[in-house]
Amino acid sequence: MARIAVVGSINMDLVTTVGQRPDAGETVSGDGFALVPGGKGSNQAIAARRAGAEVEFVGAVGADVFADALRKVLRQDGVGVDRLREVDGPCGIATIVVDGGGENTIIVVAGANGRMTELTAADLDTVAGADVLLCQLEIPVATVFAAARHARAHGTVVLLNPSPVRDLPDEVWAEVDIAVVNEGEAARLESALAVVPHVVTTLGAAGATYRGPGGLAFTHPGFPVRVVDTTGAGDAFTGALAAHWHEGPEAALAWACAAGALATTTLGASASIPEAARIERMLAAARVR
Repeated sequence: MARIAVVGSINMDLVTTVGQRPDAGETVSGDGFALVPGGKGSNQAIAARRAGAEVEFVGAVGADVFADALRKVLRQDGVGVDRLREVDGPCGIATIVVDGGGENTIIVVAGANGRMTELTAADLDTVAGADVLLCQLEIPVATVFAAARHARAHGTVVLLNPSPVRDLPDEVWAEVDIAVVNEGEAARLESALAVVPHVVTTLGAAGATYRGPGGLAFTHPGFPVRVVDTTGAGDAFTGALAAHWHEGPEAALAWACAAGALATTTLGASASIPEAARIERMLAAARVR
């Protein structure tokens, strides 16, 4: 079983469903509303855990009404929360609008995630003791860099999902072993990704591509599903990839593509992340065809 340390964000997602997303200045009637625990860090931690890994989460919640619910969702999935701290102010939140086709728009307010400005000795011990460090960019870049540098120094594989996409210093990219990006991110970060040994690019319904050392490259096709909501599909993909990276890129990509596809069949982010048994059934069915 792989050991994953996630240093990242945790939010409460405010999800509204509509037939069609509004244009600027337009008011539309919604179909439904739900509060769903999310945040890229938390989602990927849960995804890795459900895909079969042992996971410890390093992050921050605020001192508000959402904090207990956010802790609870990690604990319920067996994600370690000893390194989940509480800071002053509100929790991070994301406002998500999902249209009838399953596409979404998202506004993230960092809240407590933006106050994750330093790592304690215990946080760093968690990173050093993991097989894979999994990070995103919904917490300060300096914190991501500190975690990645410490991981590299202790033989922990560094997997970065550079989302929300932004320009990063070269010194950050130098610490990254695996990058997971979508097509838009890949285009924007093309020159930076050239120094990363392993690059995985998600292609939505078409699956994902891999580029690795020695010119190794391949594509894993997507899995046909009925799409309800794409929110969190990338996080399900990334968490499953991290959980199975020790099996090699081809096996890891298969797990990731299956997890990402299954995540689109249910509304919400963390709520949609599939368990290992569902992923295994999808993979088994694909091998039979």
